[in-house]
Amino acid sequence: MAELVRVGIASYASYLPEKVLTNADMERIVDTSDEWITRRTGIKERRRVAESETNSDMAAVVASSCLERAGVSAEDLDVVIVSTITPDRLLPSAACMLQAKIGAVNAAVFDVVAACSGFIYGLFTGSALVASGAAKNVLVIGSEVLTSIANWRDRTTCVLFGDACGGVLLQPWREGHHELLAVDAGADGTAADLLTIRAGGQELPLTHELLDENAHKVFMDGKAIFKRAIRTMVATTKKALSKCGLTPADVTWLVPHQANVRILTSTARELGIPREQVFINIEHVGNTSSASVPVALAEAADKGLFREGDVICMCAFGGGLTWGAAVVRW
Repeated sequence: MAELVRVGIASYASYLPEKVLTNADMERIVDTSDEWITRRTGIKERRRVAESETNSDMAAVVASSCLERAGVSAEDLDVVIVSTITPDRLLPSAACMLQAKIGAVNAAVFDVVAACSGFIYGLFTGSALVASGAAKNVLVIGSEVLTSIANWRDRTTCVLFGDACGGVLLQPWREGHHELLAVDAGADGTAADLLTIRAGGQELPLTHELLDENAHKVFMDGKAIFKRAIRTMVATTKKALSKCGLTPADVTWLVPHQANVRILTSTARELGIPREQVFINIEHVGNTSSASVPVALAEAADKGLFREGDVICMCAFGGGLTWGAAVVRW
């Protein structure tokens, strides 16, 4: 059996749309208040794409930035993985739409559909391709237009969601790269109904009645998700760390999916990681599903928070149910 190749993050990038939706804006859309949103979620504002802006437009910006930072051309990409639950179209894939925009003519491209855990799933798959020697340049993107699937009649969920995109370029590790030490991923499809979009697929085709019910928009059982999210993110984080011989005590920075500030702080507390070592940006981006982790990673890195040798642990939980964690030596 061939020896596995060490995997490195060669570059990273993120993108936020220009339009800002504040809590004051949300007060004009649904029966809510800035005080309620802030207390329950920690969110003050979120972003929304322009009318002419698509998921693949955002992904193209991030992809181009990743390639430029790494000094790699789009033609050199071997694989492009896009995680999204809000593609431009049902067919073709979001990855195909992105491929056309950046000119990745030599790449195999495909989507990952794992909701908020999707970027971690992309790392899970992409790192295996690099480690096995099957690919040398793998682009992993998390891109979401969640405002397109938010139920604007549901005051408990629509205030959460924003639009964003983030990504990384994976390569065989070399000096100057940030080494991807381990990735863990898991799922529990028996709990699918806790976080779902019921209508619009083959099981339940859209009708006028279902449209009137907003059955083609996101439904979430918040209380059930809250408990499972904390328990599962703690477990997957510990598992990912154990794969590379580490424990939560070794973590320099925890970069969790920005779901809800109470979930983030509770997860950190259960792991024994101090609040000051948890990167939280939900206040100004909201919940951006699979874009959440790479956007947070890029923001923290660009702020200079990470130092060489730091242990960075990313973790996420999402619809499916799905979960995952990834450990990086910066």
